[in-house]
Amino acid sequence: MKSMEEMMQAAQKAAESIQTQMNDMQVKLDNIEVEGAAGGGLVKVRATAKGRILGVAIDDSLMKLEEKHMVEDLVTAAFNDARDKADRVSAEEMKQMQGGMGLPAGFNLPGMGG
Repeated sequence: MKSMEEMMQAAQKAAESIQTQMNDMQVKLDNIEVEGAAGGGLVKVRATAKGRILGVAIDDSLMKLEEKHMVEDLVTAAFNDARDKADRVSAEEMKQMQGGMGLPAGFNLPGMGG
């Protein structure tokens, strides 16, 4: 039987390994891009799977003062679409990482959101 000290060292190594994998996953998620769109693609928002906004593109046809409220609504919708896609990609990446670590599906890793 292993000593308490050996078990504690093994647990510490396992925790460090999980922390390293979680940090690696955060970097990976911040490098995966998604694009949200609204108005049939007239407004597009690029974001990372971590949720960082990279850019907004608005079609020139919407650049009229009388279209201001519609453009604002479309930008909001595109942001929400990008956020939804980022959440789905992030959840899938986490599921793959957890499976690779032998953790049960749906296990909530501290510090990883969700």
